[in-house]
Amino acid sequence: MPTKNARVNVVLEKTLYAAVDEIAKRQGLSKSMVVRDLVREAIELREDLTLAAFAERREKSFDAKKADTHEDVWG
Repeated sequence: MPTKNARVNVVLEKTLYAAVDEIAKRQGLSKSMVVRDLVREAIELREDLTLAAFAERREKSFDAKKADTHEDVWG
């Protein structure tokens, strides 16, 4: 039976599998849904780290004397 969502087969160490199993039982979810949510969170965290690093580089290179004023931008 076709499904609308792509599938991934993942092999986990026993300790990771046990952790996923425990979370699934505690939350009343399937292991598949727990892994999906954990992957989603991990990707969001990586995106946050990437954006924070980008912002830090921009902050270091910021020169208030060269910056446009509010009036320049919106005036």
